[in-house]
Amino acid sequence: MDGQSRFPRQRTSSGGAFRITGTGQGAPAVTAGASGVARPGVPAPGCALNRRLHLALEAADLVAVGAVRHRLRAALGHWGVPELADTAELLTSELVTNALQHTGRGAVFDAVLTGDQRLRIEVQDGEAGLPGRRRDPDAEYATSGRGLMLVEALADSWGVQLRGDGKVTWFELATAEL
Repeated sequence: MDGQSRFPRQRTSSGGAFRITGTGQGAPAVTAGASGVARPGVPAPGCALNRRLHLALEAADLVAVGAVRHRLRAALGHWGVPELADTAELLTSELVTNALQHTGRGAVFDAVLTGDQRLRIEVQDGEAGLPGRRRDPDAEYATSGRGLMLVEALADSWGVQLRGDGKVTWFELATAEL
């Protein structure tokens, strides 16, 4: 199953939805009219509502992690901040994989580029337990368990927010302009 069929709709912050279609290179694109102007009900390119990516992921669907990375890279290019893509993809992979692998539930992924050009990524899961670093002294030889160390080292800021229905693990990256 490809990413297009896995995530057929993308939500804006207003709750409206617009269709995602392929561009030939596998990158998603916003459907717009022939004139290039967004249709009624679809935010115009450059509008703050177009700077949000919202995806729901099924429990234990680790194949979806690649689709999330792909969509995030395409969105960051569309938003004019492709320089954030490598770091954002790596850290997103860590948080989404942790949510799907360790909670036994699905996850909700949100990426928002704020007006001050900060990228905020949030991954919400249904588990109330706080994520933790590996404490094993042999951890440097382990094949997993370094995700939060990467987030801590590469993100400008990060944290975990407990909610009644689980938690949100988030990080922020600033563009070079700041």
